[in-house]
Amino acid sequence: MARRPTIKDIARRAGVSQSAVSFALNDRPGVSQDTRARIRRVAEELGWQPNSAARALSGERAGAVGLVLARPAHTLGVESFFLQLVSGIQEVLSTARTALLFQVVEDVDAECAVYHRWWAERRVDGVLVVDPRTGDPRPALLAKLGLPAVTVGEPGPPAAPPVHTVPPPLSSVRADDAGAMARILEHLHGLGHRRIVHIAGLPGLAHTVRRMESLRAQAQRHGLGPDHVRSVVTDYSDAQGAAATRRVLAEPPPAHTDS
Repeated sequence: MARRPTIKDIARRAGVSQSAVSFALNDRPGVSQDTRARIRRVAEELGWQPNSAARALSGERAGAVGLVLARPAHTLGVESFFLQLVSGIQEVLSTARTALLFQVVEDVDAECAVYHRWWAERRVDGVLVVDPRTGDPRPALLAKLGLPAVTVGEPGPPAAPPVHTVPPPLSSVRADDAGAMARILEHLHGLGHRRIVHIAGLPGLAHTVRRMESLRAQAQRHGLGPDHVRSVVTDYSDAQGAAATRRVLAEPPPAHTDS
């Protein structure tokens, strides 16, 4: 196994002390510009890279962002959203020489345990949180840990109101789930449709709830009840989505329905 180059190797080849190498590679004063340039050139020639674990322990950046998915593993390969999401994240992080630490777990409790471990080990500089949920325990936990986070989607209501202080809100990248669903139903209603079924995702996700609630509210504004407009939840897999669609299409039409 090849040995990784060290600061000692750089100092020996550059003809300087190890402390001078440390100053140069960490952008600290104590060496001249010529010496700094020579040390960095030698480091590049040797293929030296900083030890991210050691830098994290010293209080510097870990150089990694974490992403945990609490989803059934069999749904990830068939849901193109996550493949595109991970690809887009990696494309941006790679330009900043930041790694993506990715893990799949069974449920939210396991996801929270991963956040605890990553925070204790200083493995990541922050996390990306997906699938905001109703009664979501993650925002309060991340605020308590002081672990920077960005949610993909609008956060749902917290699991319980904080006792003493209100945790700072997480940054988020969101879409107008309610508005989009309202416009979809408005369009279908305008085309004359009065039997509308929404094949939805996991029922505990905040965006699923917002979409379903928006669908019902818009239907009520047009005088359509649950016999005309409803949602059917699935696990987001193509198999469950197809099965739910077949069941809906096989149902006999209710009596006295316009279309």
